[in-house]
Amino acid sequence: MRIYNNLFFLGLLFIAACNSKKVPDGIIPQKKMTSLLAEVHIVDGSLYTISQAPDTLYKHGMARYLELFKKYGTDTVQFKKSMQYYTADPDKMEAMYTQILTDMTAKSDSLNKVRVKIDAAKADSMQKANKKALAHKTDSLNKIKKEIKK
Repeated sequence: MRIYNNLFFLGLLFIAACNSKKVPDGIIPQKKMTSLLAEVHIVDGSLYTISQAPDTLYKHGMARYLELFKKYGTDTVQFKKSMQYYTADPDKMEAMYTQILTDMTAKSDSLNKVRVKIDAAKADSMQKANKKALAHKTDSLNKIKKEIKK
């Protein structure tokens, strides 16, 4: 009888281990969670640009996070539950953060390209403005010289 009990519990353990690959209900899908985490990190970074007073961080931070969760159709409870699920599986978490790093690098490179173009346009407009100002000064000096000669 003891052998049958042991086999029964061993079978239950085996079945439970086989079902552990299934994603539980209420967990944000991996692709959506990856995008959400990337934006959460962007919001985290943007909070460094505002005053570091505790009330200010709470007010602005919570509003930004709640807006982000609303955009993704989730809430803080589901986000926390999903984070607990994904952090329990390091392979999934590593794959997600590899994708997040790739996405962030692409966004950063894109912003840097735009910034270089803007800086070049500013330098070009400053150069044109300096040439125009120099030409105006030269014209003014030439007029003054003509008046002095008269």
